[in-house]
Amino acid sequence: MTGGVPAPAGYRQIAEGRYREVVGLGYHELHEGLVIEHRPGRTLTDADNVLMTTLGGNAAPIHTDAHYSSLTEWGRPVVCSSITLHIVGGMTVRSTSGLTTANLGLGDIRFTHPVFVGDTLYAESEITGRRLSHSRPDTGIVTCRTTGHNQNGTAIMTFSRTFFVPVDADPVRDRTNY
Repeated sequence: MTGGVPAPAGYRQIAEGRYREVVGLGYHELHEGLVIEHRPGRTLTDADNVLMTTLGGNAAPIHTDAHYSSLTEWGRPVVCSSITLHIVGGMTVRSTSGLTTANLGLGDIRFTHPVFVGDTLYAESEITGRRLSHSRPDTGIVTCRTTGHNQNGTAIMTFSRTFFVPVDADPVRDRTNY
């Protein structure tokens, strides 16, 4: 706080008149029941779909062959589900696990609606559990349930993720210049 003025939301003061964006929350900030809407959204492009599908070695024509896809019930290519998981999962990191030292698990992954080039995806995470680590006293273990939505608000996927977070985030931020 400078002269009685609080730091802007999403920032912490690091010196007089100087603020740094907050990346990642600590254990005590991630309480059960907390729901975080992640922004910005991300519009998927044809380049995303073709490049990431090719990098992953997925040869299914439903993802990259427009003619084949035009003859399916969807009438166009469907974005590969691993791309959807990667993008929606990535949206959550800045707030939930930006200070993590490890992901511990990813599970209960469900793809509930197809995703197409041109769709804009948004994510929302609810903290569903947390506990202190038995083997790492300065670390908490947090589990969240994430739902991805498209631009129409339709849920396109859900998954759970468990990860380490620091119990006291500020010393980690200070030590790592975050």
